This record gives sequence, C-alpha cells and structure tokens, in this order.
Amino acid sequence: MNCVSKNIGFSQGKPVAAFTIYKSLLHWKSFEAERTSVFDHLIRLIGSAIENEDNNDQMAYWLSNTSTLLFLLERSLKSAGSALSRKPPSTTSLFGRMAKSFRLSPSNNLAAAAAALAVVWQVQAKQPALLFMPQVAAYVEKICGIIRDNLKKEFHSLLMYPAPRTSKGSILRSGRSFGKDSSSSHWQSIIYSLNTLLCTLKENFVPPVLVQKIFTQTFSYFNVQLFNSLLLHRECCTFSNGEYVKSGLAELELWSCQAKEEYSGSSWDELKHIRQAVGFLVTHQKYRISYDEITNDLCPILSVQQLYRMCTLYWDESDDNYNTRSVSPDVISSMRILMTEESNSAESSSFLLDDNSRIRFSVVDLSNSIPLKDFLDVQPAEELLENPAFQFLHE
Repeated sequence: MNCVSKNIGFSQGKPVAAFTIYKSLLHWKSFEAERTSVFDHLIRLIGSAIENEDNNDQMAYWLSNTSTLLFLLERSLKSAGSALSRKPPSTTSLFGRMAKSFRLSPSNNLAAAAAALAVVWQVQAKQPALLFMPQVAAYVEKICGIIRDNLKKEFHSLLMYPAPRTSKGSILRSGRSFGKDSSSSHWQSIIYSLNTLLCTLKENFVPPVLVQKIFTQTFSYFNVQLFNSLLLHRECCTFSNGEYVKSGLAELELWSCQAKEEYSGSSWDELKHIRQAVGFLVTHQKYRISYDEITNDLCPILSVQQLYRMCTLYWDESDDNYNTRSVSPDVISSMRILMTEESNSAESSSFLLDDNSRIRFSVVDLSNSIPLKDFLDVQPAEELLENPAFQFLHE
C-alpha cells in the first residue's frame, strides 16, 4: 500500500501501480477470497490520492491507473465458457455497460489469445472482488468528470462575453490585424489550456478513448455556452460577434486536427449548433435569404424556436456597408406559423441547449486502446522487487 500510493511511474507505457496491484491480488488469490479487507484498503487509497482535485497531473495519473486496473479486472474476473457463481450487482452506469461488453469481445486471433494468457488469468471471483470492480469503475468516471470540470472552470469566463472591443470602442473583426490586447488572446488562452491538458494526459498514458471522452465533453460545453449566450444576450447576436466566434472556431478546428482523431475523437462535431449559428450571423444580405435556405442550407440542425430567437434578437451594430440586417418579415412570419403549430404538439418550446456531460463511447474503442499484448514487458514496482516477499512479481 505504501508503495503504490506514491507516483511510481510507468513501464512500457503502462502504469506500474495498476499492474503491481493486479499481480499481487492475483498471486494472493484475493479475487477468490470469500472475505478480505484488501479491496476496502485499495478504495480508500484511491480516494485519498485524488483529494486534491485541482491537480490535473495527479488526476491524470490516477485515471491511468484506475482505468488500467479496471481493464485487467474485467479480463480476469470471469470463467471460460461458464457463468460466475456470483455476479456483480447490475448497473446502468457507463462503465457498468463497459464491463458487460468486455465479456462479449473474443480474441481476434491466436496472437491476441496468447498475449491474454500471458498477462491475465481468469479466476472464479467471489463477492468482494466483484464488488471491487464497480467501485474502481466509479472512480474512473469520477476522475474523468473532475478533469472535465477543471477545464470548464478555466473556460467559463472566456466563453461568457461577446467580442472584446478595441480602445476606440469598435468591435474587432476577423480578417484585420490584432494587437496585443486583441480578442485573439481569448482563443489562444483556450488553445493553450487544451494543449496543456492533452500533454498531461499523454504523459500519464491515459487510454486514448478516455482522452476523447474528456475533450468531446469539453467541446460540447463550448457548444452549449457559446450558443446559449448568443440566444440570451442581444450584444452577442451580432455580425461582429459572429466573426469573433468564427475566428475562435477556426482555432478549435485547427487544434482538433493537430491533436489527431486518436485524442480529439469527434470533438469538432460537438460544435454543430454554434457553427451553424455563426454561419448565419456572418452571412451578408440576410434579408434576401428564404426560410427554406436557412433550414436546409445554413442551419439544418437548429429548431424553429432557435432560428426565430436568433433572427429576432439579431441586430446590426455596424454601418450599412456590410448589409447585415436580419431576415425579411416574410421569413419571420413563416417561423411564427410553424412555432404556433408546434406549440400544439408535445415538442419542447425551449430554445436553449442542455449541458449534457454524459457522452457515450464505444466499448470496442476502449478495448482497442488497451491491447493485452502491450502488458507483456511491463515491469512491476522496483522497490518491491528487492523484497523477498514479492519475488512472485518476477514471474
């Protein structure tokens, strides 16, 4: 316990603590014990280790360890071709569904099967071990949420306001040069934070699918905050603010490409609402656009309530050279008619987005992100190898 409670690093890109814990529990036959307190001690150890929630490096280290330990447990706590004598409590959580899905994923080839036999042993687990598994899963999900919330706290103030103004009071436009105090600094701060966290997660060898989950949820938060601000505050619903947000979206798209899909996943797709809304805001001669063009071409994902709110809230703070006044009265009238019809149905009339932090991902992706063969050369904690009582770690 004293050894694995410290940051003892990684071996072959895998967390040494998780591997050491697994090998020890396997050797001591803790998984097969009817009564044991070792799992309670481990849960308390993990809980104490993540008390400092503001430390993303510590959170990433334990996310790597808990997710790896969970993976090894899921591969071991089952029997070949027969059901376990005792089953873990049913659960509807994300990692509970992951646990069940692992049992349905056979090895793809003989090499994978050989690697599995060399790394994990299938055991007839008893109740304490089966109860330990969902507790570890809960910590994986909790730590993911902590890291995501840390990012949200960093970004909150940067996403709450419209485009910063210059010292002369005019709103900055994309396409013009920015000075030291320009609006670009807001987006650069966001990109810097994203890069910092990505480096931290990679340095701690967090499974890529969990990295994707964190960034996908973060981009979903961007989408909700930016889109809702646009529909709630008139000063945000302008041509110039559209250009300001558009410049930021370009930075986020570039970041997603540079981070690569392995880590950014489908993050860019989470910005659909704000991307389409911004596309409308920066369109010239809106009064010439028909309702069908708005719903089919510009903003197909937005509801009629959202479109109506945006079109009626929009105002042209610039001079007439940009021809940026809003849509024609006929278009507004068409929207009113549709909203009246929908008000008689069960559909929601709310135009705001909900901040849904529970984004599902494929269990197959998680399984592929932690191949068993990668554990073949992993070494346990060095300080334990010098202890005669832990000679089994050499095996």
